Amino acid sequence: MELIFRKAEICDATVIFDFVQNAVNIMIDQKIFQWDEIYPTYADFELDIKNGEAFVAEIAENQNDFENCKKIAAVYVLNKQCDDAYKTGKWQYNGNDYIVIHRFCVNPEFQHKGIGLKVCSHILEQAKSDGIKAIRLDVFTHNPYSLRLYEKLGFKTTGFADWRKGKFLLQEKIL
Repeated sequence: MELIFRKAEICDATVIFDFVQNAVNIMIDQKIFQWDEIYPTYADFELDIKNGEAFVAEIAENQNDFENCKKIAAVYVLNKQCDDAYKTGKWQYNGNDYIVIHRFCVNPEFQHKGIGLKVCSHILEQAKSDGIKAIRLDVFTHNPYSLRLYEKLGFKTTGFADWRKGKFLLQEKIL
């Protein structure tokens, strides 16, 4: 499956929010109570897009006609913003050339097809080529899919955060 990566545009916000809401409903059905009606919101994604920090991975529904049949398969946000709980992490990289992954979500229509791994691999490769030395994120301890993905990619736990929805691992990958 070929993916095309680009910055999200404001016209993508509704599509993104709709599939994220579908993903939230699926997570709730699976007893993964990571996200809900409070977070993430449409306004979160809208602000991410306006700040130029939201990215999408597009996939062709019809491989013979990519330009006319693109569909957003995933969304993610990259920036340096982090909650105060990140200060408790025992980060291996202490410099300023790092980024944090936020609000990463694979469209449920494309889940369990390797898209998450492809998107994260792209993020790692792009960050490395941009001179980024480390990638940080937090992952919900009750989300087995995300835990497996980040373990497979070599992320290491540097600490913990207790937020409204429960315990999250603070993780980092040195590039």
